[in-house]
Amino acid sequence: MFLASTLFLVTLLFVIWQPKGLQIGTTAVIGAIVALIIGVVSFQDVLTVIDIVWDATLAFIGIIILSMVLDEIGFFEWAAIKMAKLSGGSGNKMFVYILLLGALVAAFFANDGAALILTPILLAKMKYLKMKPMAIFAFLMAGGFIGDAASNPLVISNLTNIVTAGYFDIGFVEYMKHMFVPNLLSIIASIAILWIYFRKDIPLTVDVTELPEASSVIKNHTMFKLSWWFLGFLMIGYFVGDHYHLPISVFALGGALLFLAIANHFKATKPLMTIKAAPWQVVWFSIGLYVVVYGLKNAGLTDVIASWITALQTQSHAVAVIGTGFLSGFISSIMNNMPTIMIMDIAIDKVGYAGNEALVYANILGSNLGPKMTPIGSLATLLWLHVLAQKGVKIGWGEYMKVGLVITPPVLFIALLGLL
Repeated sequence: MFLASTLFLVTLLFVIWQPKGLQIGTTAVIGAIVALIIGVVSFQDVLTVIDIVWDATLAFIGIIILSMVLDEIGFFEWAAIKMAKLSGGSGNKMFVYILLLGALVAAFFANDGAALILTPILLAKMKYLKMKPMAIFAFLMAGGFIGDAASNPLVISNLTNIVTAGYFDIGFVEYMKHMFVPNLLSIIASIAILWIYFRKDIPLTVDVTELPEASSVIKNHTMFKLSWWFLGFLMIGYFVGDHYHLPISVFALGGALLFLAIANHFKATKPLMTIKAAPWQVVWFSIGLYVVVYGLKNAGLTDVIASWITALQTQSHAVAVIGTGFLSGFISSIMNNMPTIMIMDIAIDKVGYAGNEALVYANILGSNLGPKMTPIGSLATLLWLHVLAQKGVKIGWGEYMKVGLVITPPVLFIALLGLL
């Protein structure tokens, strides 16, 4: 346990610190190699991890490639301007509409897509509207929060969702039916609590006449029109794939590559540049860190967590569901939600999946919402902070946690009530 824990903590430290530009995927792979050398995991464990995460990782890459092509077309910028103008110049309405846009982007293009694509667009538009620094901070923090808080409704909305659905063999429709109400409550609670927290910083009026016409930011009108049809057919594809029990990556990655080919045909993008720019480091990060985490499982951590869940079950069903969600959320906030989701999935599997399905969904809610308490809680938050830093916006840990620790617990609690 000492070796496995030390290796995990050192790997996570380097993932967060990134000394001399050392990328997160490279760090995770080095950690996995060290785990293999010192005997914390075996080669068979590595194969087991790859079997667990390959579909999720490829699906995630597909979702990001699709998002990148849509971004090059001007799809998300068009949507952001539309939402801003729909507010009619009301700062409060704009705040709500922008959060609803973030929720939609997170649902269909994953929380990481929202962090990578939507954040720079919103930042540029807020500066264009000459908002005050405190107002920009409020919109950015709220936008960053909703990206994770609303990443629950579909299997494709978060990498944690895909991993868990694959681990427990949960279908696309089955998952959606269980998570519709909790996600709806999460969005409503997030918007309400974020507005209460930031209400003094939100401007009463905003001069939206300064914004360009939404249609003017579309870079390829043919692809823009086609994209709506394509996204509709892609959603149908997910349902068809669910019916025939096909891996979700068949449609997520396959659909993205097809869309990329269509965009190339209409000269809307350069495929090689798009593929090269895709976050491949996430692939190595997922596999590498999960291998390191599997060492914690071998050392007995999952047995300990399974005993905690069993203890919660002796109280009542409600206590077990809410307790599991907060346990997952707390662990995610201190050791990142990527390793947490696997550790918790294995622990719940030890308790028994049959009859405990609600615990699986509570784990997902905890792993998606709980990380917002700290800057290191989720990959999406790390990406979000990285994107902002590249744009010259620095948000300190103290600033972040002052918001995250206040807002996250009540939103998570309300979302978990949706499972009951």
